[in-house]
Amino acid sequence: MAAKSTTFFSFLFSLILLGVANLNVILALSSNYYDQTCPNVESTITSVVKKAMLNDRTVPAALLRMHFHDCFIRGCDGSVLLNSTGKNKAEKDGPPNISLHAFYVIDNAKKAIEALCPKTVSCADILALAARDAVTLSGGPTWDVPKGRKDGRVSKSTETRQLPAPTFNISQLQQNFAQRGLSMDDLVALSGGHTLGFAHCSSFQNRIHNFASKQSVDPTLQSSFAASLKSVCPAQNTPKNAGANLDSTPTTFDNRYYKLLLQGKSIFSSDQSLVTTANTKTLVSKFANSKQEFEKAFVKSMIKMSSISGGQEVRLDCRVVN
Repeated sequence: MAAKSTTFFSFLFSLILLGVANLNVILALSSNYYDQTCPNVESTITSVVKKAMLNDRTVPAALLRMHFHDCFIRGCDGSVLLNSTGKNKAEKDGPPNISLHAFYVIDNAKKAIEALCPKTVSCADILALAARDAVTLSGGPTWDVPKGRKDGRVSKSTETRQLPAPTFNISQLQQNFAQRGLSMDDLVALSGGHTLGFAHCSSFQNRIHNFASKQSVDPTLQSSFAASLKSVCPAQNTPKNAGANLDSTPTTFDNRYYKLLLQGKSIFSSDQSLVTTANTKTLVSKFANSKQEFEKAFVKSMIKMSSISGGQEVRLDCRVVN
């Protein structure tokens, strides 16, 4: 009996230690992580993002999407930034990530920061901060980004299959987000990131051509909006870079996405799925009616998503492991 009791308490102690270890991962991220070691990190990144935006208005959407795609595979560890090598095809070359761009913005920020504080700031933190700046500089909210992420050493294109697809229904989205500790509230709030950006025809063809055996077009699409999408993306011979803006103000961070969603003017099936359950539709309506409520929820969910941990090192070059 004593032996069993000792074994039980050893097991219990191990669980407690495991909990403390996990707690350290969470506590390792803090808003003032670089206050002593690199106090100008945030202003440096902001100036780089600002400069890039002046030359290319699509940069904010690109950075926000890049951060999202980073966090959903192996946590927010900068693995999406790694280049493929002779032996390994990296995440950035996986099918959902082929259209990611603006990696040079992260490179430029890293170069500027290395000159100020060598070997100190991770690429994962740079990406998280750049994504925040992308939102703020597009007219959205600002927030304190918890910092202290480490960069990962593994990046596999095959793992991009784990990303939520634009064709997902609500149950598929719920499962995908839940696997990362994110709720349905987080799903609706983070989907508001689609207020920025552009979608290629391939990501919404399923809604405007051969939708079902007896319906060519998704009946939830507003008819004139569906017609405009079909004219831009014909069934055959679609131009390579053809597509549609994700909302009518694609370079402004606002709540227009939710308003259009309620009008049957969303681009992806995954967007439309947000109005297929009572709880998610209630949130969509709430955010459509109040930009302030949307921003508050978006910030909360962004902090939660960007705190999914991973990584082991501080990369010297964001495209290559140390």
